Amino acid sequence: MFKHLHMTLAVISVSLFTLRFVWTLMASENLTRKWVKIAPHIVDTFLIVSGVVMAVTLSINPLEQLWLAEKLLAVVAYVFTGYYALKLARNKAMQVIGYLGAMGWVMLVVRLAMTKENIFF
Repeated sequence: MFKHLHMTLAVISVSLFTLRFVWTLMASENLTRKWVKIAPHIVDTFLIVSGVVMAVTLSINPLEQLWLAEKLLAVVAYVFTGYYALKLARNKAMQVIGYLGAMGWVMLVVRLAMTKENIFF
């Protein structure tokens, strides 16, 4: 059950990030809406909680299962590159590079979740 909830929340989280990115490129007024500012934080909080619950339930320790440690680091990298794309990048080209970087980290997270085989550690 938690696996499907976690996967659904991940899809919603990445979809909201993509929507916010498109609106950022368009300089849309939608970015000022209250739900746009709040919903991603709520979804991401539940995403993290569901991941922790799964790890505890399955007794998976990221210090022992290096694929999980790598996945956690990739999530942190995704957050930072996503923040860069949405808030720090000064022009559209850099925003696109930041977005593509964030999507690259998402692809690594998905690969690690599916194969449970670490790449870097």
